[in-house]
Formats: sequence, structure tokens, C-alpha cells
Amino acid sequence: MPSVGVLTLELRLENSHSLKDKRQVVRSLKERLRSKFNVAVAEIAYQDLWQRAALAAVTVSSEHEHAEKVLRSVEDEAASLLGGALAQVTVEWLA
Repeated sequence: MPSVGVLTLELRLENSHSLKDKRQVVRSLKERLRSKFNVAVAEIAYQDLWQRAALAAVTVSSEHEHAEKVLRSVEDEAASLLGGALAQVTVEWLA
């Protein structure tokens, strides 16, 4: 049975002073995670706030261990890129 994992990243962008600043950070992070880990990434909340963002990264695999490894790598990459701006991380398993 396939395993579907959803990693949610909550960001607090205190150095962002406009929606344009925020979108630049979010777009860069989304593109990096997509290209490096082959995951689907979308901004899922706080689109109208310029100092908060929530992104979800999703992976599907035939093996739960592989999906878990991918999401852990995505989390590590986001943490290294964002530092203290990464406020919260959650993982959900849909299958």
C-alpha cells in the first residue's frame, strides 16, 4: 500500500517588510525543495500576511520508510535555509 506523507512548515519572517519580500523567500524555498527532493510544495495559509507563511510538502512512495526519509530531508533542508524563521514543523500520514 502506498504511503502519503505531508510535511507542514510554519514560517515567521520577521525580516520581511512587505508581501513582495515574503513571496521572494517562499518562492525560493518552494523551488529549492521541489527540485532537490522531487516533492509537491504549496503555500497553504497566511497568503495575505507578510511575516507568516505556511507551506506543505507532499511525497508518495510505495515504502513508508522512503517517504519518511524524504520528508526528514526536506525538513533538514528547510531548517538549514531558514534558521530561526522556521517556527514549527508537523508531519501527517494519509496512507
